[in-house]
Amino acid sequence: MTEREKMLNGEIYDANYDRSLIRERAKAKEKCVRYNKTAPKQSRKREKLLREIFGNIGQNPIIEPPFYCDYGSLISAGDNFYANHNLVVLDAGKVEIGNNVFIAPNVTLTTSYHPLDAKRRNQGLEYAGKITIEDDVWIGANAVILPNVTIKRGAVIGAGAVVTKDVPANTVNAGVPARVIREIEDNER
Repeated sequence: MTEREKMLNGEIYDANYDRSLIRERAKAKEKCVRYNKTAPKQSRKREKLLREIFGNIGQNPIIEPPFYCDYGSLISAGDNFYANHNLVVLDAGKVEIGNNVFIAPNVTLTTSYHPLDAKRRNQGLEYAGKITIEDDVWIGANAVILPNVTIKRGAVIGAGAVVTKDVPANTVNAGVPARVIREIEDNER
């Protein structure tokens, strides 16, 4: 099994020394550099570059530069996806983003995590999980979404939250680690 196959299967893999993965990440980072150099008035060029970076992206995507990712090809996003400045997506595992998702500045989505054992960690080994963000989610500034998390439809993640576990639909979540603060009332929808 290749290191990429191990990565996609959630098994421990060589992230730091596998030449194939290093090349793949370099290509994605070069595309991000091109994207981050575009001017605001170059919306068509930006969308074209996003379609080259992402595995799949819907209609009307807007990501304010700078934007960074590891592979890009493992990210999918639905229609009307908006992300403000400094979105970082470490997509060694799949990142699936629904329709009408809004992300504030300085948010990190990371599917990568490392062994607790220093010997294996120092060998460049890691794991990759998955992140799923369903439709109509709003993620506040400086939030961090960790691997193996699903954020259900209509949820709100407060600024600075660290999401370590699944988030129920139509709830407001905040804190470190993030927890449900309250449900979103019918009159607020």
